Amino acid sequence: MNAPPLVERVRAGDRRALARAITLVENGAEELRPIMAGLAPHTGRARVVGFTGSPGVGKSTTTNAVVRAVRAQGRSVAVLAVDPSSPFTGGALLGDRVRMQEHATDPDVYIRSMANRGHLGGLSWATPHALRLLDAAGFDVILVETVGVGQAEVEIAGQADTTVVLCAPGMGDAVQAAKAGVLEVADVFAINKADRDGAKSTLRELRQMIAMKDRSDEEWKPPIVMTVASRDEGVGELWERIEEHVAHLEASGELAERRRARARDEVEAIVLELLRSRMGGVAADSGLDTLAREVAAGERDPYAAADLLLKELGADPTP
Repeated sequence: MNAPPLVERVRAGDRRALARAITLVENGAEELRPIMAGLAPHTGRARVVGFTGSPGVGKSTTTNAVVRAVRAQGRSVAVLAVDPSSPFTGGALLGDRVRMQEHATDPDVYIRSMANRGHLGGLSWATPHALRLLDAAGFDVILVETVGVGQAEVEIAGQADTTVVLCAPGMGDAVQAAKAGVLEVADVFAINKADRDGAKSTLRELRQMIAMKDRSDEEWKPPIVMTVASRDEGVGELWERIEEHVAHLEASGELAERRRARARDEVEAIVLELLRSRMGGVAADSGLDTLAREVAAGERDPYAAADLLLKELGADPTP
């Protein structure tokens, strides 16, 4: 299928065309450029909400429950669930959508699993492009579920309008909460499995962490919602807090700033990937192994070696 018909079918909401386009994105196919060019004028309308947190906090269950809340408002919703790839086989279970089977027959819900393919940060390299496709396909809300992340995987904050960080009782003491970088990107906190022992302690520790940051009266202060997503408890309130955050972003002008920053990061990632692919061939022609031996032997410093490769790429090596 060539690009123009595929673009039109994606814009019309054709699910098979959308699945095909996302596959092309994942594979970095040559058709990607004309597809993105054709869809560019039709993006920027969808609300993007990211869900992240450590493994086992209930990201898939919460995302599934939020889909129900969004659909109850009559809005269409797409889910992009990123699963980890095996470091040994390269395969991925892509099992997050198993928990969302109740929406499989809903024509206004689209669920897609993607493997992270070794990409760090909790997402996949193809995530920004997939978000553009889902946006152009006309979905009102896009929910992004990251892989199970640790303290430093905060890439979702650069891709979502609103980032929801899920926690669970037993996450650690107040010191652990204060040093966990992933908590610092939260626009909304959800303490899931709040029916378990330790939920009030976790709530108190998060409140202490939030209070440590100086904020002006105009700045957004992340709210904390107690949820039991498996029973739909607190999910309605969670969605209300998400909507309040988006309203705050729109009123303050921060929503446009976040989306410009997202576009800048996307362009930068494409440039770096193009340079990396070009360097593969240039490095072989330039004798990278020879340069490596010289650096290892102390005959050349690594910056001088890098300058040689940059010159081969036609780039100015001077900073």
